[in-house]
Amino acid sequence: MEQYYVHNWSPFALQFKLGPLQGISWYGLMYVLGFTAGYFLLDYLQRREFLPLKSRELTQDLLTYCIAGAVLGGRLGHVLFYNPSYYLSNPFEILAVWRGGMASHGGILGLVFGLLLFSRKHRVPFLALCDSAALAATPGLFFGRFGNFINGEMPGKVTDVAWAVIFANNPDAGMAPRHPAQIYQALTEGLLLFVLLWFIVPRHRFKRGFHTAVFLMGYGVLRIVTEFFRETSAELSSIFGDWLTQGQLLSIGMILCGIWVYRQTQHAMPKNTVPAWK
Repeated sequence: MEQYYVHNWSPFALQFKLGPLQGISWYGLMYVLGFTAGYFLLDYLQRREFLPLKSRELTQDLLTYCIAGAVLGGRLGHVLFYNPSYYLSNPFEILAVWRGGMASHGGILGLVFGLLLFSRKHRVPFLALCDSAALAATPGLFFGRFGNFINGEMPGKVTDVAWAVIFANNPDAGMAPRHPAQIYQALTEGLLLFVLLWFIVPRHRFKRGFHTAVFLMGYGVLRIVTEFFRETSAELSSIFGDWLTQGQLLSIGMILCGIWVYRQTQHAMPKNTVPAWK
């Protein structure tokens, strides 16, 4: 066992007692880092005229919609996608976000809903907002998965690879070395997708909706692959059993949505291309 890294971090960066709150969690800080990075990316896109907003104040307003949509969607996604029977029996637990429980697929759906509301309020093209949000969302995915790793949540399957981790801060994981599946997902759906969207896709002129389609398909494929390394559980199982997790099933839906967005935008707006980046 001594050859493996033993992970035993406290979930709190700063611990205190204030009502139901026990301190400032690492996971919460990761959300702050993700949204902060997202804002700077949106601001950059707005200054480059990729995000069609007229002022920095509107960009800040857009961020508010994104945060509200992602947080509410992430929580409701966890409730509805992963453990609906428990929360149906304990409805007040839905509000207990400090106890954990956020779903990335739900967060993405909530984000899309927030963008739709912002689009209607300010009369900004919806797909233009979606493309910018796709470019700005990947750091949040990276930091979120790193927060999962710090907490020892969602550990991987038992393995003997040299980089295996013993999640001593997660009693359910035991003391067996496991795949650091959270890091796999941070590096793929966070970092790799960031590189794809920022340094590969933007080299040419693309129609509105293209970046959205790439994000949806890319995230879906990467999530399906990395999900194979996660430890199975009753909560993660889908209607197809353990061989296809709930996350993989939802990711298949994302891929299909990405294909649909691509096909619709290519036919619906054949002349509507975004400006080439400078």
